[in-house]
Amino acid sequence: MLNTLVPGQVSLETLQAVYDGRIIPKLDTVCMDKVEQSARRIAEILSGNEAHYGINTGFGKLASVRIPTEDVETLQRNLILSHCCGVGTPLPDNVVRLIMTLKLISLGRGASGVRPQVIKVLAAMLEKNLLPIIPGQGSVGASGDLAPLAHMTAAMIGEGMVKFDGDILPATIGLAKSGIQPIVLAAKEGLAMINGTQTSTALALAGLFRAHRGLAASLISGALSTDAAMGSTSPFSHEIHALRGHAGQADTASVLRALMEGSAIRESHAKNDDRVQDPYCLRCQPQVAGACLDLLRQAAHTLTIEANAATDNPLVLSDGSVVSGGNFHAEPVAFAADQIAIAVCEIGAIAQRRIALLVDPTLSYGLPAFLTPRPGLNSGFMIAEVTSAALMSENKQMSHPASVDSTPTSANQEDHVSMACHGARRLIQMTSNLFAIIGIETLSAAQGIDLRAPLKTSPALASLHDVVRSAVPMLGDDRYMADDLHMAADLVESGRLVAATPATITAEIALCARL
Repeated sequence: MLNTLVPGQVSLETLQAVYDGRIIPKLDTVCMDKVEQSARRIAEILSGNEAHYGINTGFGKLASVRIPTEDVETLQRNLILSHCCGVGTPLPDNVVRLIMTLKLISLGRGASGVRPQVIKVLAAMLEKNLLPIIPGQGSVGASGDLAPLAHMTAAMIGEGMVKFDGDILPATIGLAKSGIQPIVLAAKEGLAMINGTQTSTALALAGLFRAHRGLAASLISGALSTDAAMGSTSPFSHEIHALRGHAGQADTASVLRALMEGSAIRESHAKNDDRVQDPYCLRCQPQVAGACLDLLRQAAHTLTIEANAATDNPLVLSDGSVVSGGNFHAEPVAFAADQIAIAVCEIGAIAQRRIALLVDPTLSYGLPAFLTPRPGLNSGFMIAEVTSAALMSENKQMSHPASVDSTPTSANQEDHVSMACHGARRLIQMTSNLFAIIGIETLSAAQGIDLRAPLKTSPALASLHDVVRSAVPMLGDDRYMADDLHMAADLVESGRLVAATPATITAEIALCARL
């Protein structure tokens, strides 16, 4: 389905729909007037005698080298080819689509000086799902995501490799098969394409969407764990969280209350349990998950602004002046990525402690050791818990902020960089680890609910328990567990677990709420 983008006004929901593959983005044609005006201004400069960076000069440390007008097209082509220095595993297709969409939005602001033809080629590639192969490593997040964006642009001029109809092809062949003519870049157009934060921002958005899905799933697994452990719901009381005032805390507490409403296990706890307080991993779920939600919402706000920004250099301003600045510096994106990483780490850390509680008979209030009906002969969830601990620790190591690192590049011309690109790229692995942790907790908690029979959990959790059991049966005697863990992680990553939750419950923890 085609969806029209108005540069400067594209919503987070639209960006997520692009990432999920639910829409094909196209630019609002109204923006083309500004695009054409800025392109004419670049053409005027090229016909004059004054030196302008990136239009008739070299780049970076070579900015003082004047380029003859007849060599400008060669200059732009050489810029792209020389900057195709990416290494590592290619970025996923959904991230590549998001990068291309963000570049469309940025160019559509009409400050980049590119001709409409450039935008049309990029838009046609998106519409026909002709995706450049973009290696994931090589950007330091300043002066633009140069290497990855160069690989994207190389495909537009018929260089490098693309994916089309599931096949990896030379770009010239992919363009021909899809009926798209390669573009010949004019003055500044190569520079406009590779200057910008679109790779870092796309990766950070991907991490954000995945982290939010993990957070939502963790409230489900956390509620199941609380019920399995016969924990108290009193700490989720509305007034407790209203007295503190943090929006995320109140919202996550509301979800936990709704999920556990009507549990017979909960009622049994209230009548028969002499415990005064639960461990923090149960009692403080709203305080931890809520703080993580607030961080994700703050990152969402930053990334929505950045997605709508003109971030190349130099920019054609409204008065016709062409000014060099630093909008390509991805510091805001690096900070957002670090916030997301911290939230992902903490969501997994508290979930892992709930798993540890459930397998420990000294803490689980009557559940058998390691959640197996016959402990000793069977090990049950013993090593599943160890796996969750390993993943938690791995995420802790990866959560160190990338934004505090910097190294000078380009002969000290670019002497402070953001490291946003790899700071955002790590979120893919971190969220994969999180999905596995939440999957293990979901299985552990579902096992605990089964072991509480004939007592029943709440109606909401019972339906979610059924979703889990439709994928993974209850564990009796020990069996090969890797497949179970894989299926549980997929329930989380695919969104099927969250999708089974009534929308009236999950609406309260939307990313865009209370921004």
